[in-house]
Amino acid sequence: MDVLRPTLIRIGGRVYRKNLIQEQAYQPEEEEDFSAGPDDCAEEPCDAFVVEETEKGFQCRMEVPSPFYKYIIGKKGETKKRLEAETRTSISIPKPGIEGEIVITGQHCSNVISARTRIDVLLDSFRKKQPFTHFLSFALNQPAVQKKFLQFKEEVLEKCSKDHGVCSSLFQNPAKLHLTLGTLVLLNEQEIQQACDLLQRCKEDFVDQITGGKPLTVDVAGVEYMNDDPAMTDVLYAKVHMKDGSDRLQMIADQLVERFVASGLMLKEWDRVKLHATVMNTLFRKDPSAEERNDVMTAKSSFKERESFDGRNILKLFENFYFGEAQLDSVHLSQRFSSDASGYYATSGQL
Repeated sequence: MDVLRPTLIRIGGRVYRKNLIQEQAYQPEEEEDFSAGPDDCAEEPCDAFVVEETEKGFQCRMEVPSPFYKYIIGKKGETKKRLEAETRTSISIPKPGIEGEIVITGQHCSNVISARTRIDVLLDSFRKKQPFTHFLSFALNQPAVQKKFLQFKEEVLEKCSKDHGVCSSLFQNPAKLHLTLGTLVLLNEQEIQQACDLLQRCKEDFVDQITGGKPLTVDVAGVEYMNDDPAMTDVLYAKVHMKDGSDRLQMIADQLVERFVASGLMLKEWDRVKLHATVMNTLFRKDPSAEERNDVMTAKSSFKERESFDGRNILKLFENFYFGEAQLDSVHLSQRFSSDASGYYATSGQL
């Protein structure tokens, strides 16, 4: 199914769209408690972690970002107490705000494995609900592209400002024009370094081979919308294509995301990366620095938080607008809600 053109279903004279993924409503983490039973997790040893034998039994050490400690402890320590009682282990957690190792000890190896597995399940559940902190990106803020983008903005406001919802606050900051490949939740320096190291391994394993060690030349041309009704647009994006007609950019994007998903640092959202550069977004109306987990997830954002705009004339008049040629020579591990000296997102690492 095309995520930008979902299946339309007509029922009783109304038209509904069938979404690819249905997400559950967000609940505040503090109100949740871990309730997985003893049989919810595998009891057998796993190569993903090491259980050591000690004089008093067995132990397992695990690196956990300090913001997650409270989820393992639970309200008044109830989650930790229940885990310890049900797995017959002892769980030692560093003090709040102090980065360190959680140590699980027990008399039997299977009990330690059970506790570790259940903690992993708990952490995975809450990690999925954290707002993303970083994202992999290609910068598209070269001066020539910025200049054409500002021309696009000026012409849209000149010709389409009377269309519902169209105003200057919808437009992207030209210094932050980019392609988003995927988003990450990195909660301490160790996880940021892990992402940087993986990025470098990707460079050695396949990026250099695909690019031949040379920048990728792309054309940024044409505009498209995300949702199924152009009269109710939330995100308008510029399309990006390899100038030589190859699929090398798509190959790099897909393989990078595949590697990061396999490492556990990134959640899998789609089968392949949608290459696009956001130029207008209704989230910018209230907050110019706003970004979403992934712009293609926009259709599932709460409509109460944004006012859509009528993009029909923009699509008609600027369908083939040429934003220019760009040289892509690096992938950035960009920090959300940040800026560097050039106005682009601050970078934690790059290849």
